[in-house]
Amino acid sequence: MTRPRKARNGATPSPSQADDNEGPTASTSTTRPLSLLNLALSPSERDEVKVNNSNLTDLKNACDDAVKRFLSRPDLFKQIHTHTDVRLALGWASVFVAAGTAYYGWKVEFEQSKPVVWAGLIIYVLLTALQALYAYFVEGDVVFVGKRKTFEKRIVTERITLSSHTTPSKSSKPPSYHLTATYVRSASGGKSLLNRGNASQGRGYTTFFDEKGTMDQERFETWVAELVDKVTEDKSQ
Repeated sequence: MTRPRKARNGATPSPSQADDNEGPTASTSTTRPLSLLNLALSPSERDEVKVNNSNLTDLKNACDDAVKRFLSRPDLFKQIHTHTDVRLALGWASVFVAAGTAYYGWKVEFEQSKPVVWAGLIIYVLLTALQALYAYFVEGDVVFVGKRKTFEKRIVTERITLSSHTTPSKSSKPPSYHLTATYVRSASGGKSLLNRGNASQGRGYTTFFDEKGTMDQERFETWVAELVDKVTEDKSQ
């Protein structure tokens, strides 16, 4: 490591000055991810979000979209679209099968085309069912999957997954948005586990939306940042 340069009067510079002297590599030698609370969006980077606050689906979708916008920025995580890609692939495959089967049945005589049409129909049903099963059992409530790599004398990979669901209202408690975060930090291509975390928290929708349905995005992002900071905390230190 480069030794801190001394000032002209012979004094050792302050830690902040030493960090400035280190250059851009200083930020990559941290042993703990940077707090998301320091990376809040400015008001000019946000568009107003307004929904029907009596519709729980609209409220949840607005929160899910806010999670994606906040975490999938260049200075945070790169979003992984595997679940979306799989569902789209299965959906498009079923569309092509249906279109091809219909075209074949139109061009070929009915009796002659029946075996192919039946086969196309069965494949279409299987692909549609597979898409639904994947969304329910594999993707589930996952809202965001992100990944980033840093260099700390070796390549370190961080992967975070966030899932969400709505908790219905109970007695005097309003319906709430529940967010679960799972975090894995590893090196050597995933062979060396450095840290693992899991955290879950819920907040009432009334915390983030006013009576007109306008979302307080700054408050929501602060809440998400606190949850992610909690799950990424290195408990070994």
